[in-house]
Amino acid sequence: LEGGDVISADLRVIKASRLEANESALTGESVPVNKQLEPIEAESPLAERASMLYKGTALTRGSGEGVVVATGMETELGHISTLVEEAEKEATPLEQRLDELGHKLVWITLAIAAIVGVLGILGGKEILLMIETAIALAVAAIPEGLPIVATIALARGMQRMARRNALINRLAAVETLGGTSVICADKTGTLTENQMTVTCITVAGGQIEVSGEGLQPEGEFKQDGQPLDPMEHELLRQALQVGVLCNNASFSTGSEDDNENVIGDPVETALLVAGLKAQINRDDLLEQMPREREEAFDTDTKMMATFHQDNDHYYVAVKGAPEAVLDASSRLLTEEGEKELSDDVRQQWLEQNEQMAEEGLRVLAVASKTVNQQEVEPYQDLTLIGLMGMADPPREEVQDAIKACQEAGIKVIMVTGDQPVTARSIGRAVGLANGTETRVVHGQEMKGLDHLSDQEKQNILETAILARVSPKQKLDLIEVHQKNGAIVAMTGDGINDAPALKKADIGIAMGQRGTQVAREAADMVLKDDSFATIVAAVEQGRVIFDNIRKFVLFLLSCNISEIMTVGAAAVADMPLPILPLQILFLNLVTDVFPALALGVSKGDPSVMKRPPRDTEEPIMTRQHWGAVAVYGVIITISVFGALGLALYWLQLEQQQAVTVTFLTLASAQLWHVFNMRERESGWLNNEITRNPFIWGAVALCFGLLGLAVYLPGLSDVLQVVDPGLNGWLVVLGMSLVILMAGQLLKLTPLGKV
Repeated sequence: LEGGDVISADLRVIKASRLEANESALTGESVPVNKQLEPIEAESPLAERASMLYKGTALTRGSGEGVVVATGMETELGHISTLVEEAEKEATPLEQRLDELGHKLVWITLAIAAIVGVLGILGGKEILLMIETAIALAVAAIPEGLPIVATIALARGMQRMARRNALINRLAAVETLGGTSVICADKTGTLTENQMTVTCITVAGGQIEVSGEGLQPEGEFKQDGQPLDPMEHELLRQALQVGVLCNNASFSTGSEDDNENVIGDPVETALLVAGLKAQINRDDLLEQMPREREEAFDTDTKMMATFHQDNDHYYVAVKGAPEAVLDASSRLLTEEGEKELSDDVRQQWLEQNEQMAEEGLRVLAVASKTVNQQEVEPYQDLTLIGLMGMADPPREEVQDAIKACQEAGIKVIMVTGDQPVTARSIGRAVGLANGTETRVVHGQEMKGLDHLSDQEKQNILETAILARVSPKQKLDLIEVHQKNGAIVAMTGDGINDAPALKKADIGIAMGQRGTQVAREAADMVLKDDSFATIVAAVEQGRVIFDNIRKFVLFLLSCNISEIMTVGAAAVADMPLPILPLQILFLNLVTDVFPALALGVSKGDPSVMKRPPRDTEEPIMTRQHWGAVAVYGVIITISVFGALGLALYWLQLEQQQAVTVTFLTLASAQLWHVFNMRERESGWLNNEITRNPFIWGAVALCFGLLGLAVYLPGLSDVLQVVDPGLNGWLVVLGMSLVILMAGQLLKLTPLGKV
C-alpha cells in the first residue's frame, strides 16, 4: 500500500512506514489517522482501531502492508450496507393519518347513505331516485379531491423547497419535516466546514488570534484585540514560516484562493493557508530556502522535519505533537532572542497545550534550528517557537439555524466520531453546550439498546452531544428517540451515516460533500450543504400540514352540508332540494378548486414559533370534527332558508326553487373558503386573502355556476333553470350567511381551527 491508494478490503496492518488514512467517510473523524502495528482492544470504537485499514477509505501518506481479514459484505463498509438494508422505513405520519381518515370516512359514508336511502323509500319516494341519491351521497361524503389535493400540496412544497436548496427524494416526506421534533446532526461537514483552520498561535510573546474561514487566504492577526502585522512580529513570522516549510500541501493549477485547487493533508493545508494570510507563499519561500531533505512524520517520533539551504547553513523546520517537540527542544525563542527552556517553562507550555486542547483545538508545536550539514539528527537541541491551534470551524449559519430550531421546539443533537473534548467545544460554538460541565455521551456508553437501563436511556434523551459514535449506535440513538414519541431527522454526508439516514423519519444528506450512498439513502438532499436550509424545509413542512388540515376541514364541512341537506329532506318527507347530478357537480367542481388553492397557500408567518405537533395528533382532532359539524349545520340552514324563500316568498316553481337551493349551496361553499384563515390573522389581511389562487378558484367556480345555469345542454343535464333576479338575490343573501357566521366563530374557542 502507498499514499493515494483506495483500500479495497479490510486489512490488519503488518508493516507501516508513516502510514496515514483518511477515514472521515467511514467514521466521521476529520483528521487522517496514523496507523500502527500494535494490537488494540477488540471492543475499541472504529475510529480508534489504529492497526486496521478499511475498505472505502484512502491512504493520505506513507506505505505499508496488510493482511486481508474481510472482503465484500463482511467488511465494515459491507456491515453498513447491511444496516442500510435492514433499517426499516415506516410509513410517514401523514400517510398514516390519511389512511386512518379514509377508513373512518368509508364507514361513516356507508352508514349515512344507507340510512338516508331507507328513510326516503319509507317516506314514499321513488326507489330508483333514492338509490341514485344514496350513491350520490356516498360519493359526496368521501372527499374525492383529497388525494389529488394532498399530492399537489406536497408537490408544490417540493418546488418551494427546491428553490431553497432542499431536494426531496420522497414526496410524502415533505409533510413529515413539519412534525420533526429531534434533529440528529453529524458534526463533520454538517455543523462544521470539514476544513482545518488555524485559529490561534501561541508564542513566547503571548497568544495571537487568527481570523478567516476555510481555505480562503484572507484573515487578520490580532493580539489582545489589536491587529498586528505578522511580518513585523518576528516570533509570529518564524512560527508561520516553519508551518509553511515543514509542509507537503500545495496548490495545484489556478488561483491560490480556489478551494478546488488545494490539495494535501487538512492539517498541513491549514498551516499553508495561515502562511498565505501573512503573505508567506510556499513557492516563494522555497525559492529562497530550497528543500534538501525531509524526515517524514513518524508515529514513534510524532514529528516531521525538513532541511532547507539557507546561504552556507541548513535551516531545520520541525512540527509535531507538542509533548514530543517540547522533549526535543532545549531552547525557547523569545522577543529577546533564544533562551534556555527550563523544566518550569516546559511545564507551562505543556499546560498551555492542554488548555488549547480543552477548547477543542488540534495543537501542533513548531520549532527550528540551524545546522552546518544535513547529516544530523533533526530532533535534538531544537528551539521551540510556539504552538499552532487548529479548529474545524462551525459553519457560519449553523448557530442561527440551531437557535431557530430551538425556538420552534426542535431538539438538535450533535453526533460525531470525534473525541468528547472536541465535540463539547463545537457544541459550545454552535449553541448546544453551556460550558465544560455540559454532558457528552461517549459511544461506549451506548452498549446496545437492549442493555440500557431506563436511567441510561433518559440520559441519552436529555443529551445534546454524543461523541465516538458508531453507525450501529446512531441507529440505537434514533430508535431511543422514536420510542419516546419523537419524529427524528438525521443529517449526514458519509457512508457511515447511510443506515441512520434510512432509519430516521427524515434522512437529510449533504449534496456537495455527501457520498452517493448517503444521498440515495436520504429523503432530502441539501444542495448547499447548509444546516440552515433544514430550518426552511421544516417551516415548509409545517405550512404543508396546515394546508392539508385546512383543505380537509373545508372539504368535509362542504360535504357534510350536502349530506345534511339531503338527509333532512328525506327524514322530513320533503321533495329533494338537490339532485344526484347536482351533488356530483358540486363535489367535482366547487369543492375541488378552492381546496387546491388552500393546498398551495404560503402559510402563516408565525408557524415556526409553535412547538412540534404531537406524533399522535390526527389530521382532524375532536375540535376539528366539531367545527365541521357546526359549519355543516350553518350551511344546511342557509340552504333550507333559501328553499323556503324561493317556494313561499318568491312563489317559484319547484325546478326554479331547486336551482336556487343548488346555487345557494354552491355559493356558500365558495364563501366558506375564507373561513379557513388563522384565528390570529386579520379579517381582510390574512394568508387566505393574500393567496391569489384562492381568488382565482372562487372566480372560476362562480363562472362555472353561471355556465351551469345558462349554457344549453349543461343546464338540461343538471336540471337547472334561470332563477330570475330575485332568485339570484336570495342566493347571494343566504350564501353569505356562512361567511358572516364563520367570522364570528373566530371569536370563540371553536374558531381556533
